[in-house]
Amino acid sequence: MDRIKIRGGKVLEGQIFISGAKNAALPLICASLLTDETVTLTNMPMLSDIKAMNILLEQLGTKIDEFNDFVDGHPAKTYSYRTKEATSLVAPYDYVRKMRASYYVLGPLLARYGKCELSLPGGCAIGARPMDIHLAALEQMGAQIEIKNGYIFADAHGKLKGAHIIFPGVSVGATCNVLMASVLAEGRTVLENCAKEPEIGDLAELLNAMGAKIEGIGTSVLTIDGVEKLHGATHKVIPDRIEAGSYAVAAAITRGKIELINAQSATLRRPLQVLKDMGVRVSETDRGILIDAKGCHLVGQDIMTEPFPGFPTDLQAQFLALMLTAEGASMITETIFENRFMHVPELLRMGANINVHGHASAIVRGVKKLSGAPVMATDLRASFALVLAGLVAEGETIVNRVYHLDRGYEKLEEKLRAVGADIERIKDNDEE
Repeated sequence: MDRIKIRGGKVLEGQIFISGAKNAALPLICASLLTDETVTLTNMPMLSDIKAMNILLEQLGTKIDEFNDFVDGHPAKTYSYRTKEATSLVAPYDYVRKMRASYYVLGPLLARYGKCELSLPGGCAIGARPMDIHLAALEQMGAQIEIKNGYIFADAHGKLKGAHIIFPGVSVGATCNVLMASVLAEGRTVLENCAKEPEIGDLAELLNAMGAKIEGIGTSVLTIDGVEKLHGATHKVIPDRIEAGSYAVAAAITRGKIELINAQSATLRRPLQVLKDMGVRVSETDRGILIDAKGCHLVGQDIMTEPFPGFPTDLQAQFLALMLTAEGASMITETIFENRFMHVPELLRMGANINVHGHASAIVRGVKKLSGAPVMATDLRASFALVLAGLVAEGETIVNRVYHLDRGYEKLEEKLRAVGADIERIKDNDEE
């Protein structure tokens, strides 16, 4: 398995281009299953999760073409997807276990073909993310759902029917899945208590470009009038707010200065406010966001994760690492997932002062220094927290299990080296 070696102590300065959003791209790919025409997605990130989703769609019968492209002068990928007719309606375990977001094929296949067999999904071990909200909503739309032998068997017995659905909890996955199911359903569907993340808005914009009739984009209530057929479209994926937030923390934790090219402050209002409250200078530029922590004295802040527009759970681990370098104590409260402090034992190995209380909160106290050590990544965002700690630790840090990072951060070492980090990837056959 590849590892990442970091020698800490470098102040980062320069520019980092923010790639297309992974969490937007994955449901967008699956939305292409809703039509027999070509859907083209530009500004696609080059990540292992995208490759895994593409492999799954090819197994279902989608023809995919890949093109090298540029966005604002930076390399990116463009993919075109065409599913003239699905050759399979089964998303098998060997594909789905590698990536939880594979469940996004359920809504589109059920909407277009009336049937789907989906292996119960895997993904990062950050806590329970049950699919019961997805399935209950689809049952309200007339689908018969059965779970056996580790698979979900869904059958609409024809077409799904519009329904008035009130989600019992805010769920990005359920909102996306049921939204895709609704666009070809008979009649009107009203979805209440929807998640409002920007990635959902991006999906709705693509669906409308394909001929769907969705109102209420960006709000907690979506109204969808089903249509008979969708057509092809071309769509640019929004910038990745979690990648942007992660590199904002990299600037702050090293007391550096980084311009995040292509980043959108509107999708990061709460994290950027936390940085300002800590003492970091944050400003918008013509091309993105400037994070300037040079000479700054940072003070710890309390954080509570919440659905958008609150503080994102996917930036909790990164900001926890930042608080280790700030003065005073910070309370980090996690309200979305119950198992998202698994990076704490690894940070303790580096000299961190963190006390975790149950599954929900941690007290972080600033320390004078962190020390490099071998550490083990446990999930995607925790992996970046360990990289951040390594950037400021004395000596050498080795981050193991970096396949987690490859799922969500495009060209991480290259981007960090370009702003002054001493970082390299060690492949299995390389000598240290």
